Amino acid sequence: MPGEKELNCNLFDQLSILERIEAVTDDEKALKQIAMERRQIERKLYQQPPLTQPLPPQQQ
Repeated sequence: MPGEKELNCNLFDQLSILERIEAVTDDEKALKQIAMERRQIERKLYQQPPLTQPLPPQQQ
């Protein structure tokens, strides 16, 4: 499993790609989709606990 730093780098790369696409499009549908994708990526990037931290066992 990749470490937190590697996961964060991948998420930042995804945000950079979205920014580059956003800069060259005027399509409203595309801009709405980009905004949704950005929110989902940012949610993963800043979530607590981090993506690399295992979840506690579920209680029955």
